[in-house]
Amino acid sequence: MTTVHKITDLRDLDAAFTIREKVFVGEQNVPADAEYDQHDRAATTRHYLAHVDGLPAGAARWRPTEQGVKLERFAVLPGFRNHGVGEALVHQVLADVRAEASDAAQVYLHAQLRAIPLYERTGFRKVGEMFEECDIQHYKMVLG
Repeated sequence: MTTVHKITDLRDLDAAFTIREKVFVGEQNVPADAEYDQHDRAATTRHYLAHVDGLPAGAARWRPTEQGVKLERFAVLPGFRNHGVGEALVHQVLADVRAEASDAAQVYLHAQLRAIPLYERTGFRKVGEMFEECDIQHYKMVLG
């Protein structure tokens, strides 16, 4: 069973950071200093942890920006991919964004190419040209 919750405990935040470290730094060769930023400890950033049968499986965060609400740092451990964990994270994050953020705020993210189908299934659409972040190709996607 997959569950997703907003992180309120430092142990869960450490678990989320461990997942991000394994996925982004370990698998995708993102420099650690690019993966972790000032937003990780900001009071306005909301972090999430997904569990599958009680085991930490995925992580995500969202934060307000000058352009709206940015969803980011979605990561699912390899053994849990293609089992709905990413989709569960997106749905829970969006539910909380709708509850906490202004209705007028644009909700957007920067999607890696392989994650685009997931985000399209959850209501996002590509805008603009492809670009690179940390040597990984992305598209900006907006909700709606």
